[in-house]
Amino acid sequence: MSTRTLPLLFINLGGEMLYILDQRLRAQNIPADKAKKVMNDIITTMFNKKFLEELFKPQELYSKKALRTVFDRLAHASIMRLNQASMDKLYDLMTMAFKYQVLLCPRPKDILLVSFNHMDAIRDFVKDTPSILSQVDETNKQLVEIYTPLSGGEFQLIRQTLLIFFQDMHIRVILDMFIKRQKNKVQNSNGRFVLPTSGPVPYGTHTPGLIRMFSCSGEEVRRMQFRDGGNYCGALREGSFEMYGDRVIKLGTNMYSVSRPVETHMSGTSKNSSQHTKVNTTPNPLAKEELNLLARLMGGLEVQKSANTDSGFRVNLFATDEEEEEALISRPDELSYDVINIQATKDKQTNAELAKIMGEFGEMGEPASSSSSKGDDLLAMMDGL
Repeated sequence: MSTRTLPLLFINLGGEMLYILDQRLRAQNIPADKAKKVMNDIITTMFNKKFLEELFKPQELYSKKALRTVFDRLAHASIMRLNQASMDKLYDLMTMAFKYQVLLCPRPKDILLVSFNHMDAIRDFVKDTPSILSQVDETNKQLVEIYTPLSGGEFQLIRQTLLIFFQDMHIRVILDMFIKRQKNKVQNSNGRFVLPTSGPVPYGTHTPGLIRMFSCSGEEVRRMQFRDGGNYCGALREGSFEMYGDRVIKLGTNMYSVSRPVETHMSGTSKNSSQHTKVNTTPNPLAKEELNLLARLMGGLEVQKSANTDSGFRVNLFATDEEEEEALISRPDELSYDVINIQATKDKQTNAELAKIMGEFGEMGEPASSSSSKGDDLLAMMDGL
């Protein structure tokens, strides 16, 4: 497991979330000023300095439930509100899109180019807001400084860590962006992706189909051809790993930004991930560390409240409200994720409330932390919420 995977996972999933929300805001004809405020507020929260300081510390990935909680909070960092079913669908689309991108990366290091594509698009969202743009640029600099020196082996470990995280997530989705990219079937009926056996080979490699044999002195003595079973072509040039430049590969770009509406829906009976996901109720021995990490991350998400009170509005990720209600009803209670807002102050009443919440978290299959010193640290980190 790589301890450098969390920032890439968060930034890429966050980028996919912004793509989807931007498309839905436009599709539902939300006024431009409100839509811009939503995007700015979410990006401001996503690239909060304190939050990123915690995010970029070497650490292992934590549970899917903990990560989902962070994105629940992030999606509701502005005046926009999502129904539970729409939030479920949003997260399913985010995770399946990034999983597909990781699988299609020609070589492990190209995951960084996918991340840069997301960062380039996010930068474009806030290009007219210098203060937020500087936050995004600072994160981009950190990505360049931390990840470009890593070896191919370290990126292979990052890729394996991501695939382990996604391995049990088989949600069948129908996305025009996938169909547009590939005329062949993209997913099987069980939600597993079908990978192509054609296209350019990874940079720095040759097309398959040739076996070369060498003598003990290193001289080539024989060549043999074999059928590679695909339709491969030469590698594309290497993309830029600088802050600005041509990334070459298109994985991670905003494929929702087309002029026509994009349909993003679940296929057949697979309208939500509940039919493909089993909840593991086995107590997690690392739950204590996960909770403390989550508290530090959420403690850094300080949402700036505007002086004027803007009226909130709801965004629907389904075609109709009826579809959204049907998806909500069909989702089992044990798979529902509630957004918990905690106003933390250092008094006995708040300590009791927080202890109650932590106890409920433990009842869901993860034991609550019993360390008082850790509890005090957690409260201190959450004072800013």
